[in-house]
Amino acid sequence: MNLVQRAAPSLPKLFGFAKRPFKSLRLPGEPLDSSSSLPPLFYGIHVFHCPDAVGIVAKLSDCIASKGGNILGASVFVPENKHVFYSRSEFIFDPLKWPRKEMDEDFHKLSLTYSAMRSVVRVPNLDPKYKIGVLVSKQDHCLVDLLHQWQEGRLPVDITCVISNHHRGPNTHVHRFLERHSIPYHYLNTTKDDKSEGEILELVQNTDFLVLARYMQVLSGDFLKSYGKDIINIHHGLLPSFKGGKPSKQAFDAGVKLIGATTHFVTQELDAGPIIEQMVARVSHRDNLQTFVQKSENLEKQCLTMAIKSYCIPFRRMVGAEADHEQYKCAHDADCRDKCKADHCKEKCLELPSKCSAGVCVCPFGPEHSAERVISSSKCASDSDCTNFCPTECNIKTCVEAKCSCGCHR
Repeated sequence: MNLVQRAAPSLPKLFGFAKRPFKSLRLPGEPLDSSSSLPPLFYGIHVFHCPDAVGIVAKLSDCIASKGGNILGASVFVPENKHVFYSRSEFIFDPLKWPRKEMDEDFHKLSLTYSAMRSVVRVPNLDPKYKIGVLVSKQDHCLVDLLHQWQEGRLPVDITCVISNHHRGPNTHVHRFLERHSIPYHYLNTTKDDKSEGEILELVQNTDFLVLARYMQVLSGDFLKSYGKDIINIHHGLLPSFKGGKPSKQAFDAGVKLIGATTHFVTQELDAGPIIEQMVARVSHRDNLQTFVQKSENLEKQCLTMAIKSYCIPFRRMVGAEADHEQYKCAHDADCRDKCKADHCKEKCLELPSKCSAGVCVCPFGPEHSAERVISSSKCASDSDCTNFCPTECNIKTCVEAKCSCGCHR
């Protein structure tokens, strides 16, 4: 008997447990049944960077717990011999007990106590999305991927403008897409002596951060100081190796067996800013420069998207059964609606906002809906990834209410 067969009888219970919303812990003296009347909780993230000192974790915990919040997970890092402290806390809270404005004030007081260099708190369900500007040059594979991810609701940002130093005509697919979604497009010609940085600053002054989606111009130190916010760049190579131009050719000439892409923050030193994400792929002597570039471009797109998501909403630790059930997102999430085509799902997608509690979302359509898909070890046949992978039409014919029985692609 294999592991799936042995686990099958307990799966309905497992996913039934995963559906239960989080409840805040009872405070001392609080009646046992008081939790039944609690409103939905919200999910928050706090990122902290300050000089190292004794008791920071205790103060952070007390700041959250004193307002009825409950910590879901915390990551702490103190680099050796650097005397600095980094932390990221993930918590749930009741906004009636801890209003959003009061939360900002409490964390601000904490940052003053420890002379923090950085203290950021985000509540994804309450806070507005980050506004970003995208800078791009001739190659637009990263830009196109970002636009599609944004269109599908997979990026927690609002794209305020796209700026390019390469002219694109009105009939190009990028220009048509931007026009259709009312995203301003600006062409700014750049030369060796004039990088049009003044015009760029004017256009991006209301953004929260910038994304360089293969923007092939070096931003000056004056620009970085004037903008004063974070800038994320995608480098088509594994930093710190192969800096500068044509890293794919550098890697090919060096005969590497692993190629990659790196997203990092932009600093005055070229390609030397703190690394956010890196991705790799294997290559061999059978690859040529063209296949090197193709593999590299795929990595760049994935790496940039992942970095933006990490920056906006730091990855949370999956809790309990959700660790094995991550693909079932909130019912009113566009990604969920796209992946599940069953009528009973589509009807309920817009009716269940209450199912999303504290930012912890699972498939709300019953344990059977979840368990059958896991037991089958296959994706829903209506999922484009499945249909593309399967060369036959059997998976389409056997897809009934998103319960895929096709096993040909396993």
